Amino acid sequence: MKDCVFCRIVAGAAPATKVYEDETLCAFLDIRPIVRGHTLVIPKRHATELEDLDAELGAHIFRAGHRLALAIRRSSLAANGANLVLNDGTAAFQTVPHVHLHVIPRRKGDRLSFATGLVLRRPHDPESTAAAIRAGIAALDAD
Repeated sequence: MKDCVFCRIVAGAAPATKVYEDETLCAFLDIRPIVRGHTLVIPKRHATELEDLDAELGAHIFRAGHRLALAIRRSSLAANGANLVLNDGTAAFQTVPHVHLHVIPRRKGDRLSFATGLVLRRPHDPESTAAAIRAGIAALDAD
């Protein structure tokens, strides 16, 4: 879908700081992160909502989110938890009409900074953040 920003990212026609990609998925940093390391996992093939998504591809998205959450724990971002969130439809606060899973790093005692991040949503040095996540992925591969 040419007017979908996530489809444009997949096609290389819109910028994104990618941290992971395979034949069916792409993961990149959210441009308005709640916290440093906030990553989105999307299917490369357009699906507006869960109703449009093949169940096996949905499972693959969550497996990738699980792996990214573990990678972020092993990275220098020092997370000790994660929220995996998929907002399905505008009633559920989905703002981009392309299925996407949020992987949001959490730290013990971060409630105030997390709440502030929900309001401010500012980037946190995307290149070093992506490098840290990629290093966490490499650490998982080495285990």
